[in-house]
Amino acid sequence: MRSPLPVRDGVGATRLRVPDEGPWPTVGAYMAERFFHLDPERLLSRFDRGEIVAIDGSALSRETPLGVHDFVWYYREPPVEKQIPFDVEILHQDADLVVVDKPHFLPTTPGGKYLQNSALVRLRNALGIPELTPIHRLDRATAGLLMFSARPATRGAYQLLFERREVEKVYEAVSPLPADWNPAAPALGGAAFPLVHRNHIVKLRGQVCVQTDPAREPNAETLIELRGFDDRVLHTLLRPHSGRMHQLRVHLAELGAGILNDGFYPELLPETPDDFTRPLQLLARELRFTDPLTGAPREFVTRRTLQEAPGLSGA
Repeated sequence: MRSPLPVRDGVGATRLRVPDEGPWPTVGAYMAERFFHLDPERLLSRFDRGEIVAIDGSALSRETPLGVHDFVWYYREPPVEKQIPFDVEILHQDADLVVVDKPHFLPTTPGGKYLQNSALVRLRNALGIPELTPIHRLDRATAGLLMFSARPATRGAYQLLFERREVEKVYEAVSPLPADWNPAAPALGGAAFPLVHRNHIVKLRGQVCVQTDPAREPNAETLIELRGFDDRVLHTLLRPHSGRMHQLRVHLAELGAGILNDGFYPELLPETPDDFTRPLQLLARELRFTDPLTGAPREFVTRRTLQEAPGLSGA
């Protein structure tokens, strides 16, 4: 469904579905209850300023009755944001595709307390491409390669590559050295390298961490290779066959090698302000695929490194 409002300052308008019926006499009354954490008069004053519109772009009033419109659009009011002091590096740009190196701590898309401080909004503003859209996503805590579509006409072709698992993705991670590590016979979870780890991952509504269900058929699979180690940390390469939320973090944690500086797995820690000196040691390192438009092979490699990675001589 196309938004009646253009992208503004790199940010698209938000669409809200409005119920056909209910205890609210007006759309304004529904939104005041829906966003109960906001001052109701401040919210209703946005109707008076013509900032909340219908699908045809016409402004709604605070007296617009419920049931007239299925959806309304509006711009989110910018939060007071903490600046993320790291830049997005553009590695490749053509008429259809933009590939960047995302830093740790920067979200891929706007959400929550981050709006201008997201890779998408920064790039839309820097490149002047309001149609720019991520083809896949990285967690805010993860750094590395991220692909964006620059043209709606060709976006589906690239998205289909990910849906069909035709993109080879390689990550690298650094974990504290497991207590039972044997340098003479490197292994994780009793399996020698390279090893494949599978499980069933499910995301439950309202929970920040995903759950695993050993009784269900695996829906997540990762090939794990040894890259290096020293007397302090373990360095691995990760080749996910699937793309479940937090998959790599969960798989390494289950094998006793949770990623360094991970506040979610294997244990959810209390939320604290970002410590920019201690990024999650997970990096989207490589992307390879056959371009769906030209048939040519494509390969992208990050320029970033993990600060805790050991030298490779220990392997």
